[in-house]
Amino acid sequence: MSATRILLLGAPGAGKGTQAAMLIERLGIPHISTGDMLRQAVADGTEVGKKAKAVMDSGQLVSDEIVIAIAEERLSQPDAEKGFLLDGFPRTLPQAEALSALLDKLGTPLEACVALTVDTEAVVQRLLKRAEIEGRADDNEETIRERMSVYEEQTAPLLPFYEKAGVLKYVDGMGEVDEIAKRVEDALA
Repeated sequence: MSATRILLLGAPGAGKGTQAAMLIERLGIPHISTGDMLRQAVADGTEVGKKAKAVMDSGQLVSDEIVIAIAEERLSQPDAEKGFLLDGFPRTLPQAEALSALLDKLGTPLEACVALTVDTEAVVQRLLKRAEIEGRADDNEETIRERMSVYEEQTAPLLPFYEKAGVLKYVDGMGEVDEIAKRVEDALA
């Protein structure tokens, strides 16, 4: 695989977490997720982390400005120099635009955006089964369909953005985990 600065996109239940774990192991790059970045910045007590903690403690969503600042802190760390896998960020077009500007500033442009495509009904069934197995009461059909709707409204518009940038790779996210991993690997070759 040649790409090492990768963004993984896909609807809830598309298998991003599973594929991310396999990719970071194969490529030896850090897995960078918004939630992890926020928790680490708070734990480290950075200036941005202190701002994020105040917002999170009040039960509010962290602003794009704070998320971008935390991303800049994280992507500037030495382990991200050889590459990274972004997961869960960016989620919106303004975040994607800010990320693009940030990566240009750091001299580390995104090399690939892998979009895992899945059948909505199959994913709803997959998530309902996972909820049953893992005892996730919050993953009921109504909640799952709402999360899918939010993805379509807020995150799916990133696909044309990354297509225009020339880095979008669609990968069929249906099938066995190893089959999907092979498709991801082929897309990144």
